[in-house]
This record gives sequence, structure tokens and C-alpha cells, in this order.
Amino acid sequence: MNILDKIVSEKIKELEIKKTLTPVKTLEHSIYFNMPCVSMTENIVNPTKYGIIAEFKRRSPSKGLINNTADVEQTTIGYVEAGASALSVLTDEVFFGGSTADLLTVRKVNSVPVLRKDFTIDEYQIIEAKSIGADAILLIAAILNKQKVKEFAELAHSLGLQVLLEVHNENELSVLCEAIDMLGVNNRNLKDFSVNIQTSINLAKKIPDELVKISESGLSKPENIIELRKYGFQGFLMGENFMKTANPAKTCSNFINELQKLS
Repeated sequence: MNILDKIVSEKIKELEIKKTLTPVKTLEHSIYFNMPCVSMTENIVNPTKYGIIAEFKRRSPSKGLINNTADVEQTTIGYVEAGASALSVLTDEVFFGGSTADLLTVRKVNSVPVLRKDFTIDEYQIIEAKSIGADAILLIAAILNKQKVKEFAELAHSLGLQVLLEVHNENELSVLCEAIDMLGVNNRNLKDFSVNIQTSINLAKKIPDELVKISESGLSKPENIIELRKYGFQGFLMGENFMKTANPAKTCSNFINELQKLS
């Protein structure tokens, strides 16, 4: 059983409890449920920005504990002040140390688009994402078939949410459907956790032009961004590179300043 299988197994158990404690009807009465979402795609392609999607992440299965002292409010406000185009918030608790409370906090203090980063396997999670103030959701091709991707993406759109589909290889592009807004290439190999931005470069030409292209994982230098732009990538999801430092927001600011000099 690989890590994704373990996460999905745990997520199934978690959802059984959540649905009992907080039914869909309760989620639909959230103050955020009928509020309009902020367009993540528009912010990413905004020429005055640099397409950085700054992520708040306390830990991961591959790296273990990354940062258990950073404050989610201060960090994400700092990310936005640094020039991040969007925010990504991990809401998985067991494997990543996140929570829906983190995203609620981020939503209250930030106006830029927020991606709910989790392992979506049920419609409930999409409704929940809207109820906690997310503007976009993540769908992972490795754990969903084409029909589920279509159903989930269409539900997300009906709620005003945008959809980022994440792939790890060319085969996973087969689940693409018209309701996808952004295509993310995860540069991390799920079998051995190695990271190589060549994965994004190899898949670049195979991604439909109408989709916003996003590269994820392993982006540690401004030069990586410059290189990936040559292949049509507009968004760059970065978490560990910032979060592993004592001051993630300051690290993000330094990164974007360096990127500005090179652009």
C-alpha cells in the first residue's frame, strides 16, 4: 500500500464521522456558502504578479515535521504582502497537520484566492470546501477515475469553486474533462518521493492550452520559475521551501524579490 492508498483509507474513515457530526445542511448554512469566490486563475495569470501559490503546511508524509511553530494567520498575511498570487492551505490533519479551522482563519484575514489542499474523494468535501471559504479545490488524478473527476468538477463549478487537477505522469492526463480550470503537475514521485522539475517540462506540451498550467513541488530557486515559464507554466505552488524556514513569509518575500530581479 503506497502513501496515497493509506491517506484515502484514512480519509474514508474520517468522512464517516464528519458526515454524522456536521451534515451537509449545516455546511450550507455557513456564512461563506453563498458568498462569491475569488478567481484563482485570474490572479495567477495577472501580469503584475509572479504566479506564486504560497502554501501553509506543517508536515508531510515524505518530510515529516516541517514547521510546528508558524502561525497560520501571520504567515499567510505575510505571503500576500510578499506578493503571492494565491494561497494553498492543507486541511488534512492526520498526514499533514492541517485542519478546516486553518482555512477558515486564512479566509477571514486574506482576500486573495485560497486553494483547499486535501484528498477529495467525496462530494461532501467539495460542499465543505465552499462552506469554509475556499475559492478552489484540488482533485488528484491518481485517486480518481474520469467519471469522478467530471462529477466533482461540475459540482465545484455549481458552487462557484474553481478546480485544480493534479497529475504525476502522462497517463493521468486521461481523466481530464472540460470542467477543469487548472492543471497541476506534481514533480514528486509518489513511489520514492524524489523530486524533479523535469516532470513538469516533459508534460508541458501535452497539457491543453486553455488550461492554466501549474508546477508543484521541488521549486527551490527563482531560476526554476524562469525555466518553467518557457514551457508555458503560469502558476508555481510552493510550500516546503518557505515553511522549512523560521520565517516562511520573509522567505517568500525574499524569493519573490529575487524572481523580480531575474524577470
